[in-house]
Amino acid sequence: MALSLIMLLGLVSPASAQSEIAAPVVNSVTPTSGPTAGGALVYISGSGFSHAQPTGAVKIGATNATYTIRSDTQITATAPANAAGTYDITVTTPGGTSVTSAADQYTYVAPPMVSSFSPSAGPTTAGRR
Repeated sequence: MALSLIMLLGLVSPASAQSEIAAPVVNSVTPTSGPTAGGALVYISGSGFSHAQPTGAVKIGATNATYTIRSDTQITATAPANAAGTYDITVTTPGGTSVTSAADQYTYVAPPMVSSFSPSAGPTTAGRR
């Protein structure tokens, strides 16, 4: 109510009341890749993180990640499971959502798959033939 009264008196505009918090910026992520099963710790560096909510503010692609805000410039996140591919990591605060760039990308790597092997049979004793 006090902010409304101040805005009504013309001392603060609604735009300036919200523009005090800048959108966060993601400068880098380490590591830049991990398994599709998820579970990897991802260190996010940037700025403006201290205003992020304790849940729901960090996403890898469209999937929420669990995370801990370490400081205004550091977040530690746990990558959720996701399909193989490259995704942007975003951080959202009341000031907005971080703009995506090549610096915020995280790649999910599928585990290797064995499709065949050769020979399919061999001797029952050790050694070469």
